[in-house]
Amino acid sequence: MKRTKINLEKLAARERQIVEAIYRLEEATVGEVLDAIDHPPSYSAVRAILATLVQKGFIEYRNVKNKYLYRAVLSKDSAQKSMLKSLLENFFAGNPAKAVAALLDVARSSMDDSDYAELKKMIDKARKEQR
Repeated sequence: MKRTKINLEKLAARERQIVEAIYRLEEATVGEVLDAIDHPPSYSAVRAILATLVQKGFIEYRNVKNKYLYRAVLSKDSAQKSMLKSLLENFFAGNPAKAVAALLDVARSSMDDSDYAELKKMIDKARKEQR
């Protein structure tokens, strides 16, 4: 079966909330998803949204002892990269320096010297790999 490209940015707000919970939990039942989200809808609504997400190809499930366990189709790393790429294109005009500047501005109060040193290492490594 040919798999279509999964486009996480096309999710509705509630769908995104549920997918994010599944990424945090790695694999979950409907009840566990309910417990993991703020202001959850009814059990039936979560079950219906999960069915929709399965149909759209974002998540998959397996049946274990008459319980459905849901998990994301896309690896967390791939999903993060996909969402960051979309964020970069839509909010920062494709400019990584602007995105990093915004991130540093938001995180400044929680960063220490070791965080800045780690960022510098990553930048140096990326620069070397680009040559």
